[in-house]
Amino acid sequence: MCGFVGLLRNKSCGNQELKSQINKMANTLEHRGPDDAGAWVEESSGVALGFRRLSIIELSSAGHQPMASNSGRFIIAFNGEIYNHLELRLELSAANATQPWQGYSDTETVLAGFETWGVEVTLTKTVGMFAIAIWDTSKRKLYLARDRFGEKPLYYGWVGSGSQKAFLFGSELKAFRAYNGFDNSICREALAQYMRYMVVPAPRSIYKNIFKLEPGCLLTIQGSVTGCAPSQPLRPPVSYRNIQVKRWWALSDTVETATKQHITSEVEELEKLEHCLKEAVRLQSQADVPRGAFLSGGVDSSTTVALMQQQASHAIKTFTIGFEDATFDESRFARKVAQHLGTDHTELLVTSAEAQKVIPLLPNIYDEPFADSSQIPTYLVAKVARQQVAVALSGDAGDELFGGYNRYFWGPRIWAKLAWLPYSIRQILGLAIKAIPIAGWDTLSRPINTLLNSGDGIIRIGEKAHTLANRLHCVRNVDDLYLSLLSKWQDPARVVRGESSVNVFEPSSILDDELPADLLINFENCALRMMYRDSMMYLPDDILCKVDRAAMAVSLETRVPFLDHRVAELAWRLPLNMKIRDGEGKWALRQVLYKYVPRQLIERPKAGFSVPIGDWLRGPLRLWAENLLDLNRLNAEGYFHSAPIRKKWAEHVSGKRNHTDSLWTVLMFQAWLETQ
Repeated sequence: MCGFVGLLRNKSCGNQELKSQINKMANTLEHRGPDDAGAWVEESSGVALGFRRLSIIELSSAGHQPMASNSGRFIIAFNGEIYNHLELRLELSAANATQPWQGYSDTETVLAGFETWGVEVTLTKTVGMFAIAIWDTSKRKLYLARDRFGEKPLYYGWVGSGSQKAFLFGSELKAFRAYNGFDNSICREALAQYMRYMVVPAPRSIYKNIFKLEPGCLLTIQGSVTGCAPSQPLRPPVSYRNIQVKRWWALSDTVETATKQHITSEVEELEKLEHCLKEAVRLQSQADVPRGAFLSGGVDSSTTVALMQQQASHAIKTFTIGFEDATFDESRFARKVAQHLGTDHTELLVTSAEAQKVIPLLPNIYDEPFADSSQIPTYLVAKVARQQVAVALSGDAGDELFGGYNRYFWGPRIWAKLAWLPYSIRQILGLAIKAIPIAGWDTLSRPINTLLNSGDGIIRIGEKAHTLANRLHCVRNVDDLYLSLLSKWQDPARVVRGESSVNVFEPSSILDDELPADLLINFENCALRMMYRDSMMYLPDDILCKVDRAAMAVSLETRVPFLDHRVAELAWRLPLNMKIRDGEGKWALRQVLYKYVPRQLIERPKAGFSVPIGDWLRGPLRLWAENLLDLNRLNAEGYFHSAPIRKKWAEHVSGKRNHTDSLWTVLMFQAWLETQ
């Protein structure tokens, strides 16, 4: 796991200036690569690559980057791991018996693949996670490639003006900000999307003219970069001047193929799933440095750890954190699983004060506004793990592939109860519910609650009634319902201000792309549509981003066995009733896990990796939040309409309503803005 940055400039400048600039930018990524640094420049083309290395495979100087291919034609900066690179070496050696090898790094293997098979064919042969920048010195052509699911980040865009104008690309935005000509302003469309999703989804970034390369995509630039930045992000397939963006791998194709394959035996499919998962864990357990795994005690991480331990010759290292607040502490579940599997388990109990100390670090760690509050425990568990290992496997992506999120269950149920009503009637019903104030609904609920057993009362009935009313008013179909369930601010245009010449609107995103045909056919596919859309946006832009930035902040490499694309292909072949059965998600995955861990150690209601942000905002974080949400400050900065934010803040502090998610979204932007 490493970090890289690069630039392409039209206006010629000296070799020393290029090298000085690229080194300055690369040094901002030292946390991603503390073990080695390198730079490469080609003055005649105005191109430069900078690199920071975290040594995981081939610890010697034979893994130094940027690296040149044997012929010198290709220069690469590579962040990630190719887990099957030794198998690819055998194939390459068979094709070229005289193929010289300087070491055994996967970077060298990939370069040999480019020379033998070409860039795109080599990408399709890989099993791994990566972001890659390649300069073809012969054709003066730049390639930028990102892995299938977006495990590794890759930004690109236009910065500066005049003699400082350049096309930049790299692993994190902080490297862009280190460029001498950086002056990009905040993108209002990206801000509007952030307020809805609590992340800035690809292909936008928080800055104008800087974008994220989407997962599974390949961007090429022939020659120099001319003209201005495009007015909108480059969505594949597209050509813009001398730039092309295409998908070298598409999840939609995988889904189209997989859903047409009918299984004949559940037993056989479960055996295939177990074998495929074992192979993914085996490949991703290989490293020249100490390795371990995160363990929460849930289905996904327990499956990963069980298969990792089953194939190990010693007790693997596992890590979890717990919280002093028992409501948010699940460390006891992880402890029991670790004891059963016999892992070398490390558990750290964290106080609220210790967790809150992470908050000032978040703007620098994430580089752009990011408001999934589980970023805090994720950083803490990564920090604990890094004290003993350099690589940690995680159980991420199990929910998206095997049907684990609660919205996959009650989303279709809600829609089943609403769909029979015409939209106009639903709107009227929603207005009627909202006509009664929240306090009024709470008053009405008290006589009912007194008749129920203790603990069975309806809590915050007014808040829940108004949430339902909002959905009745805006939801026209099941896809609108999904968007509503995902949204922290249901109408971002009402809270984000447009610039004098720009109207804030709901910009297009990956969620607007056409669904694979089979997912549109019948109602049963409602949950599958949600799983597909989560895999396209929520997984890469929230889950994978959260883990990558938190882990790399402490120089820890994380790996995700569930995202071996062969596991994903098999998961999509399974019918819905092998994912969700009898009201329980991840049925197929559970059948594999229960061969290694007793059911009673796993079965419990699903809980997120969360912290009590809402309570902290009413208590120890109140002054910090009040300062960031100050009325005069919001108005002076000019990014938000202050009224809806101040209203939610007053309701939250008073305890009348719980606005944790929407307020944390604003606070994380404000905290980030302070660092600019």
